[in-house]
Parts: sequence; C-alpha cells; structure tokens
Amino acid sequence: MDAPTEKFVPSWPSTADSKAMKGCGLANLTWVGVDKEELRQRLMMPEYLRLAMRDCIKRKDSSAIPDHLLLPGGAVADMAPHAPMVVFINPKSGGRHGPVLKERLQQLMSEEQVFDLTEVKPHEFVRYGLACLETVADKGDECAKECRARLRIMVAGGDGTVGWVLGCLGELNKEGKLPIPPVAVIPLGTGNDLSRSFGWGGSFPFAWRSAVKRTLHRASMGPVARLDSWKILVSMPSGEVVDPPYSLKPAEDNELDQGLDAGIDAPPMAMNYEGVFYNYLSIGMDAQVAYGFHNLRNTKPYLAQGPISNKIIYSGFGCTQGWFCTPCVSDPGLRGLRNIMRIHIKKVNCSEWEEIEVPKNVRSIVALNLQSYGSGSHPWGNLKPDYLEKRGFVEAHCDDGLIELFGFKHGWHASFVMAELISAKHIAQAAAVRFELRGGDWRDAFLQMDGEPWKQPMSAEYSTFVEIKKVPFQSLMINGA
Repeated sequence: MDAPTEKFVPSWPSTADSKAMKGCGLANLTWVGVDKEELRQRLMMPEYLRLAMRDCIKRKDSSAIPDHLLLPGGAVADMAPHAPMVVFINPKSGGRHGPVLKERLQQLMSEEQVFDLTEVKPHEFVRYGLACLETVADKGDECAKECRARLRIMVAGGDGTVGWVLGCLGELNKEGKLPIPPVAVIPLGTGNDLSRSFGWGGSFPFAWRSAVKRTLHRASMGPVARLDSWKILVSMPSGEVVDPPYSLKPAEDNELDQGLDAGIDAPPMAMNYEGVFYNYLSIGMDAQVAYGFHNLRNTKPYLAQGPISNKIIYSGFGCTQGWFCTPCVSDPGLRGLRNIMRIHIKKVNCSEWEEIEVPKNVRSIVALNLQSYGSGSHPWGNLKPDYLEKRGFVEAHCDDGLIELFGFKHGWHASFVMAELISAKHIAQAAAVRFELRGGDWRDAFLQMDGEPWKQPMSAEYSTFVEIKKVPFQSLMINGA
C-alpha cells in the first residue's frame, strides 16, 4: 500500500529550541511541523488489534483472544497503518522522566501501544503481543498480517534499556519468526551512545513538547540500518560468588571455543554465564568506577536526578577510587591489567587463535562495537589509511563483524581521549576475543557491559575466562539522522 501523503504545518521555534533540537539529532526537521492527527493515522493500529494484544499480554496467552475482538472474515490490508508502532518506556532512566513522556505518547498514539517496562517486559510483548498478531493473521486477517510485517518499535530509555529490547527481539531470529521489527530511540540515559550512533542524539528536550511528535514521525519514516551484536561467555571456577548484571544469565554448558585449549588453567568444575552486548565490554578501572556509581544510584536514587548530576557523581567516584591518581599505599605495578590478564584473538577470516600482548600500564581495556563511547566520544579515532595498513586494521563500522580493542592508562589519559585530543591505546581489531583472568594480589576484577557493571571474583589457582564472539544475526535499528 502506498504511504499516505504527509501534510506539514510550518513551525518557527525559538533560538533556544533550535539549539536543543540540533544537540538531540533533530536538526533535520527544525523548521517543519508535524500534524498530530495524521501522525496518529500513521502509527495507531485498529482498536480490535490493540485490545487483543493487551488481553493476550495480560493473560500471558497468545491464543486468548475473545471472539468479540475478531472481525468476521478478517480485516483487509488497507486498514493497517503505514508504520504501526509500539513504545517501551523505562521510567527509571533519565531523571525519572518516564511517566511524563508516557502520558504524552499515549496522547499521540494510543494507551495500548505504550508500555511501561516496570509493568510489561519486552519478552512478554514478544511472546504474547507479537504472537497475538501472528495468531490473528493466521485466521485470515490481512490487517493483522500487515501490522506484524510493518511494525516498528520505539524505546525510551538508556543504552541498557535499548539492549534489553534488542535482545528480546533477537529471540525471533532463533525461532524463524521474521521480519524482526526495527528499533528507534528516545534517549533518556546518561551516555546514550547507541542512540547517538544512529542519529537519535544524546539527550531529549522535554522543554519542547513537539519534539516527541517529530521523533515519532522520523521513526516512522527512517531507513533501517544493521548492528552487530556480540555474545559474551563468562566461565569461572565453581564456588566463587558473583552477582551478575541483569543482562548476564546462567548458562548450562561451557561453550568456550575448543580451538583454544585452556589447559591446566581451566577449573575442573566451572560456572558459566552468558549474555549479549551491542556497544562495549570493558575490564578494569573504568568498570570499577561504574560499579561504585551503580551501587550509589540503587541505594540513593534521589541523587540520580538527571544526566548532569549523574556525570558529576560519576566523576567524583573516578577521583576517589584511584582512576586519576594511584593511592600511595598501593603498588602501582599491581594496577596494570597485564598482572592479571592474557588476551587471545581471532582475526577476520582466520580460524586460529593468536595471543597478543597486554600493553604495559594499561588499567582499562575496552572492546568496542560502536563508534560512540562515553557520551559521544570516538576513542578509536579516525585513523589514516597508512596507519590502518601498517597495523592491519580496516575502517571501523558497527556492522563489519569486527570489534575494536583499546586501552586507557589512567583517568587523565582517558580524559584526553574523550576530549578527542588523542586516540586511545590501540590493541587489536578482531572477530573473536578471549580474556583470561587470574587472581593473586587482586581478588576481584571489575567488568561492565553496555553500562551494567559487576564485580568478578578471581581465583589464584584457576583462571576465569571471558570470551566474546559475534552473534550470527544482526539487530535492526532505524536511522534517525
């Protein structure tokens, strides 16, 4: 079906509004208004489908569709909107703006298409909401079939929330339930690097209400881009106590690549965890600072009232935990990750593992998938062709099947890198990575994955392995640039 013609109403925002939109990736539509009613027609599914999905999710049964909600003979395809959309909101992100945004979105779309993540989890929507559309479509309803095929998803939250939704949608690939709905972002987190990478900006201007309309319109029209996702497997000696983040789940089997023999360093009995990340995995001091901030935010949420206050508190932790200056009571030699880590990588189109050297005095190592890191910085840098050739690198992209490894020496080094005055310490570009951690003078290591940190206990007798390999399928994002 041809897309309905859009009717734009001229709008002339103030200078302050224009600057806010430009910073949030809204510059493309600065001088163009969006008609509210036509936006509703573009996004809102027919009432009988909205109610059927709501009931199936509430009953946790994709077949629990009351007969009175089904149209006799099924609806025709022309009843389907051009870009049916579902929105997920994390009310805990971005200074707790979720409830206000939820109300605004319900005014623009419909109550049944806007989900609070504290009430409806993404996997529940996938398992019962999407499945409900498929069930109705199987009964001959062409409108339900078109809504399922055209569906787009908007996530209002930080990078962790976006990754959570992408992970749940990824399960559809395993079940062969295509197409996969693409995802757009309303950035409510602190860093919002995933949002920045696809043109949705680093923050959202709540002072200007029509920004919500413009964002929904862009999400309904934007082209679809691809994003690599990376599986992480953590294998550690049994008996160690770990409190993993939400994104890491217990794994029954040890799926470490058998092409690299762990030898006598492998524990006889291991506990395994697995998860998926989209932006980065980091090990070292930056993760330790994030861990402290994360615990403070959970125990004293009133301190985390927005991105600015979050960054101030975050910087304070960096100063107190030795990121900028190693305490005199500590041996600086023990601060380098070389003391506890070995790294093996697989290069592109290569089946053999290769050990690479851990640079001296590096206190944090990052495996980065996106070009944006730490609130919009590009630590890998825009490398010149001759340097790429010399190091055996290629230009980095988020869909190239490669992940970039780089290191920070200390907080000052990281600060200059984040200001893009210098590049980070380039280590490798790889199709798979294995970190081997061994304790001793260090009892714990700190890791974080897409903003979710945890404390990883280490054994002095056996190694802990952290392996990264590419997920066979790619995630789909809507490009808002």
